[in-house]
Amino acid sequence: MRIRLKVWRQENQQDPGKMMTYVLGDINPHMSFLEMLDTLNEQLLQEGSRPVEFDHDCREGICGQCGIMINGRAHGPLKNTTTCQLHMRSFKDNEEIVIEPFRATAFPVKCDLKVDRTAFDRVIASGGFISVNTGQAPEANSIPISSPDVEAAFDAAACIGCGACVAVCKNSSAALFTSAKISHMVLLPQGEIEAQTRVRSMVDQMDAEGFGHCSNTEACEAECPQQISVLHIARMNYEYNKAQVLKK
Repeated sequence: MRIRLKVWRQENQQDPGKMMTYVLGDINPHMSFLEMLDTLNEQLLQEGSRPVEFDHDCREGICGQCGIMINGRAHGPLKNTTTCQLHMRSFKDNEEIVIEPFRATAFPVKCDLKVDRTAFDRVIASGGFISVNTGQAPEANSIPISSPDVEAAFDAAACIGCGACVAVCKNSSAALFTSAKISHMVLLPQGEIEAQTRVRSMVDQMDAEGFGHCSNTEACEAECPQQISVLHIARMNYEYNKAQVLKK
C-alpha cells in the first residue's frame, strides 16, 4: 500500500517546528504503525536526512511509551489500542496520515514526536507509594480483601501512564491518570494509613505541574488503552474533599 505522511518535525524545545510531508510506496498492511515509522526512518537515512524521533520500548502495549496523535486521535483510530498495537491495515491505500506529538503544557516536546512526560513521575513520587517495613512478605490470606475491591484496585492499577488522557482532554487534565494511581491504593488496606496525605500531595503536585482541571467530557476514558473508568476521578475528588475536611 502507498501512504502519504504529514509528520511534525521539531529539533528541540526552542525550535518552532513544522509539518513535513513524506511518501512511502511499499507498506505491508500487516506492519505495525511503529514498524511503518521504522521504514520511514530507513528511507530518511538513505537520503541522508535526520530520522524521525519517537518514543517506544516494549511494542507490546504494556509500557505506555509510544503515545502519539494520529489524525487527531491519541494512539490512532482504534479504541483501547496503543500506538504500537495499531497496524497499517487500519488505514486505506493512498490515505494521508497526520502524525503529531501529544500536546500539553506539562508535556513539552523534546524532539519530533518525543515529549517529556516526567511530570507524571513527579506526581507519582509525591505520594504514589506506601510506607511499610521491609522484610519477608506477609501471608496473602492474612489480610482479607473483598473481591469487588480487589478487582477495582486491579482495574485502576492497569494504567500504563501513556498520557493519552492528557492529550485528548481540552484542558490537558491528568485527572484520570492521577485518580487511577490514588484509587488503586485507597481501595486496599495497605494504602489506608497514608490515604489523606497521599491524595492531597498527588492532587497538589498535579496542579503544580500545569495540568488543567477535569473537563467532564470523558474523552480520557474513551481513548484510554486500558479502559480506565472516569469513576476513579469521582473517587479521587471524594477522597480529596474528605482529606481536606479531616485536616481542619
